[in-house]
Amino acid sequence: MTQSFEIRGDLLIGSDSTGDNRTVRAVNPATGANLEPAFAIAGEADVARTCELAAEAFDTYRATSPEQRAAFLEKIADNIMEIGDALIERATEETGLPVARLQGERARTVGQLRLFAQVVRAGEWLDLRVDPALPERKPLPRPDLRLRQIPLGPVAVFGASNFPLAFSVAGGDTASALAAGCPVVVKGHLAHPGTGELVGRAIRAAVAASGLPEGTFSLLTGANETGAALVRDPRIKAVGFTGSRGGGLALGAIAAARPEPIPVYAEMSSVNPVFLFPAALAARAEAIGTGFIDSLTLGAGQFCTNPGLLFAIESPDLDRFVQAASGALTGRAPAPMLTPGIHAAFDKGVAALAEHEAVKTVAHGAPAEGVNRSPGIFFETDVEQFLADERLGHEVFGAASLLVRCKDIDQMIAVAEKLEGQLTATLQIEAEDYSTAAKLVPVLERKAGRILANGWPTGVEVSHAMVHGGPFPATSDSRTTSVGTLAIRRFLRPVSYQDLPEGLLPSELRDDGVKSLPHLLDGVRKGN
Repeated sequence: MTQSFEIRGDLLIGSDSTGDNRTVRAVNPATGANLEPAFAIAGEADVARTCELAAEAFDTYRATSPEQRAAFLEKIADNIMEIGDALIERATEETGLPVARLQGERARTVGQLRLFAQVVRAGEWLDLRVDPALPERKPLPRPDLRLRQIPLGPVAVFGASNFPLAFSVAGGDTASALAAGCPVVVKGHLAHPGTGELVGRAIRAAVAASGLPEGTFSLLTGANETGAALVRDPRIKAVGFTGSRGGGLALGAIAAARPEPIPVYAEMSSVNPVFLFPAALAARAEAIGTGFIDSLTLGAGQFCTNPGLLFAIESPDLDRFVQAASGALTGRAPAPMLTPGIHAAFDKGVAALAEHEAVKTVAHGAPAEGVNRSPGIFFETDVEQFLADERLGHEVFGAASLLVRCKDIDQMIAVAEKLEGQLTATLQIEAEDYSTAAKLVPVLERKAGRILANGWPTGVEVSHAMVHGGPFPATSDSRTTSVGTLAIRRFLRPVSYQDLPEGLLPSELRDDGVKSLPHLLDGVRKGN
């Protein structure tokens, strides 16, 4: 690990490492022990200075060529890998997550940075369109019209608790905003500030090595007040957030109340329903049951795509599934949860379900040994009771799931209609189920951002065709995604240029420049 990537508890404001009020320490959730060092907490003056630097950097950074910007993203990825084992060791201490999981998450983090570098070079994101002048058109001539996408401005990114790398300081929101040409100010999560500082220093080193303005990236540590001040600052033009529904709604309210309202792209709450069809249960009830428990307990259930609801039609095969799932869960030892607060919230949510008169506890995992651990738990109810109490459909963040027993496919479709918006919906099906599943799919299209067949929703591929989003409350804007290359579109807006002289047009819209990039020419696709 190089000297520049040490953990010092600093705020990273542009090129400065600073900060007073060093009062916060990370906690090792596996042991309950405090970790060194103490971290500085950003005040309003720190937030203002950071946003000022980001605004000053904006015009210079957005004017970088695709090659410059792509190389910068690749340099960030290289620097993160250069940190080496120290990054994984600190992330393990701060989250209790296993080394193999964090190594995979690091690979995902650098992989999505490199993927966005490819996107920037390809130029499709610019959405170039040229409608040449038609001076002889009757009854009125058409002017020369040219369109491109430009970045919105400085973006505030909020790190997530459950992904210390892939959804945090250099995660998907940061990568896509930087790819779009937006300076980024990250409000790091207090659950893993040391991990965040290491990554923040890697990004800042890439800023310097690439010759970019210092305000291209900054990292602030702080509590709710810091985040609120950041969203209120008039120089911030968009927000990326992954977290609780309450947190996302609070930021959205602040953003909407500004003199200039701004978009908040918040990923918030999802129970990710799974629909178990009769032929699938008949063919492989036991395999589905064990696969469900593997998904439910992965990472102590702390995934935004955790399968929190199951719907199935009463049958002996459903009982086989329940028996297999119960057996798989009974011997499963609980892993530590990410923070004491998340653990306490999980226990509260589980207690509410366990005490509900219409809910039966089917099975639970092995007793907890150690702090911040609770066994996974599997409940069931019937469809009438589920529909009678909307609280049964609320997310319990952790390894808890509720099976809802239905009488027939019509009940399954009816209950799907009552669900809130979701990140995912999963079908366990065989060929014999296709005709009935076809009745459900149109409903799920209205309810979810991703529909899976014969898999489990935990695990989100970073790719061109991925959608990690969905109708409210899964996200604040169902038209967007926080994972995959389409994420860049959140931080862009179109500008049209009418009859501008060649010398005033941006280079990619000039006659020579546009030919080398994908574009629409009078509505016809041109280029690669």
